[in-house]
Amino acid sequence: MNLKQLSEILGLSQTTVSRALNGYPEVNEDTRLRVQAAAAKHGYRPNSRAKGLATGRSMVIGHVIPSSSQHEMVNPIFGDFVAGAARKYSDHGYDMMFTNADDTSIEEAYRSLFQRGAVDGIVLQGPKVNEHRIEVLNRMGVPFIVHGRSTGVDVPYDWIDVNNKSSFLRATRFLIDLGHRRIALINGLEDMDFAQRRRDGYLEALRNAGLSPDPDLMRSAEMTEVYGHHETRDMLRLDDPPTAILTASMISAIGVRRALNEAGLKMGKDVSVIAHDDDLSYLKNGQDVPIFTATRSSVRQAGEMAAEMLIERIKSPEDPVKTRLLEAELVVGGSTGPAPNRF
Repeated sequence: MNLKQLSEILGLSQTTVSRALNGYPEVNEDTRLRVQAAAAKHGYRPNSRAKGLATGRSMVIGHVIPSSSQHEMVNPIFGDFVAGAARKYSDHGYDMMFTNADDTSIEEAYRSLFQRGAVDGIVLQGPKVNEHRIEVLNRMGVPFIVHGRSTGVDVPYDWIDVNNKSSFLRATRFLIDLGHRRIALINGLEDMDFAQRRRDGYLEALRNAGLSPDPDLMRSAEMTEVYGHHETRDMLRLDDPPTAILTASMISAIGVRRALNEAGLKMGKDVSVIAHDDDLSYLKNGQDVPIFTATRSSVRQAGEMAAEMLIERIKSPEDPVKTRLLEAELVVGGSTGPAPNRF
């Protein structure tokens, strides 16, 4: 169905219908509701290009992928976030665009997108500690939102993030309460802000319990299954191996489980494991009973929220800065138990 056909059904002009669907204030509320109901009933969706011509916007949200992060495109965490965001973009008549830029020309890439009118806003994912992209976009004065935060960046900006420090503090404390004292951390790359915050939570829990961190039990790299496997295998060879392992993703936790199986150890009995679960569509943590005890926060839901926040920013650029801190849920599964008695 097109706009003309919908207008004929309603007995209204195409201009009135278009303005009602696009939220123009001069359309009264009764008319707006009647138009929206008819559009839903007849399956009408406004053409994004036509809508852009009417509003002076491109009706496109941009995701700029730095060259050094191109591997993120195949990361299921990235995919689920984008899937959530895309759903909300569609609800509001927006399309999505991905583009690549060399790390040394990020500012030029952003500036080109906005000067050409290619996008109305930008989503910035995977911020590092002292993330320079935030300052670039803030200086340009364009609509953007950050999925995450950046320690060391003092300028105001919109963001949505999970409370990584709190969730890993709680997870580590849970293991301590089970009697574990040799607790390992298999973390993400610690120049990434989320990984630094998770490490901080882990270290704070150890300090609060009077435990000294052991550098041999703290590992940091890209969160792959092979990484989880190799680091666990190496730590099990220590003279005093860990009785519990805290890992920053479900993907690396699968590698942890593989290493434990190869060593003839039972997860949850010989070695306890806690993972961070992004509630991924294609990597569920079991069915009725969770496989892993985990700190859980849906990255798809975060994508939906981020999209809503960015569209609000595009519509109301002068609004105060908005932030959203999500708390992770601690889900107890079969991968944790009391510390084994080794003596």
